[in-house]
Amino acid sequence: MKICFLAPANSVHSHRWIKYFADKGYEIHWISLATPSIDSIENVDFYEIKRFPIKAFQILLAVPRVRKLIESIQPEILHVHSAGTYGLVGALSKFHPIIVTAWGSDVLIAGKSKIKRPLIKFALSKGDLITCDAEHMRAEMTRLGVEPKKIHIVYFGTDTEKFNPGERSEKLRHKLGIFNSPLIISLRSLEPIYDIESLINSIPHVLKEIPIAKFVIGGTGSSEGKLNRLAKSLGVSESVRFVGQISNDELPQYLVTSDIYISTSSSDAGLAASTAEAMACGLPVIITDFGENKIWVKDGENGFLVPIKDPKMLAEKIIYILRNKEVRERFGKSNRKIIEERNNYQIEMHKMENIYIELLYGKNDR
Repeated sequence: MKICFLAPANSVHSHRWIKYFADKGYEIHWISLATPSIDSIENVDFYEIKRFPIKAFQILLAVPRVRKLIESIQPEILHVHSAGTYGLVGALSKFHPIIVTAWGSDVLIAGKSKIKRPLIKFALSKGDLITCDAEHMRAEMTRLGVEPKKIHIVYFGTDTEKFNPGERSEKLRHKLGIFNSPLIISLRSLEPIYDIESLINSIPHVLKEIPIAKFVIGGTGSSEGKLNRLAKSLGVSESVRFVGQISNDELPQYLVTSDIYISTSSSDAGLAASTAEAMACGLPVIITDFGENKIWVKDGENGFLVPIKDPKMLAEKIIYILRNKEVRERFGKSNRKIIEERNNYQIEMHKMENIYIELLYGKNDR
């Protein structure tokens, strides 16, 4: 099978998805409008189309180049990741069959914008098949005019071999200047939608009860300066480590060295990848009660769900988990089992492989 992916090369989600099929021996071609930020994948032909500062011009310039590349590659399937810019370029390529994988904000946020909504609808309408990772995404795309029978739920999946419970790294704790302190970690990007501000606002409440607690905030984004200033203004800078973007290879080490994972996001499609990875590593999680998070985290059973923008409630749950070792361990074991059974990378990608085969060759029993 020859598959051409039109997907951002600066995303670990694209990288993981594409690597699976390259490792399976399929002929893979990857077209990206972004410069790679992750190591290249063996046996993948990669093509980068340089970005243009103005998005409208970027799309207009990219379409003829993508068409020409596709004509040269002659793939059996074009798989587009996200229904936004990439979805629009893919739709305008006029290639079929085309699969569109919606990522979340492309449908849940841009799809509700008066300006962007028609473009998202157009991109989705050209898909011969659509995938997403949540039922509320399916419902939203149905409202955008997509036939329900076209939409398949496929999770991005978690590599449960790479992300698994292990011994904490004393070397990493030494590097961070954190020794015998409990460690709380957040890995969401430093963008307004992920509301890291609420996490930082919760820290004074936590420190009042557990003064030695430390917080690691990974990721980069447009709110970085603002969040650093907020930590200083609250007098909690000494308890916070802004560590920037953590490489995918280092992520497991950071997770197993932590005691609690936090996600304060105000919007998600399905289960966030970093949340799933934390669960696979056996961490208790505290995440916002949004979208389908309640499908993955049963409040009080394997973690806690907190309201969006509620720092005090978030602090209460952090304090409770830190004070109750038995709860931490029970939540962590439950989370590992949930990811192994319901969000396994190998199983989800095999599901996608069957979808490719069915799309090209008809029903199959693999």
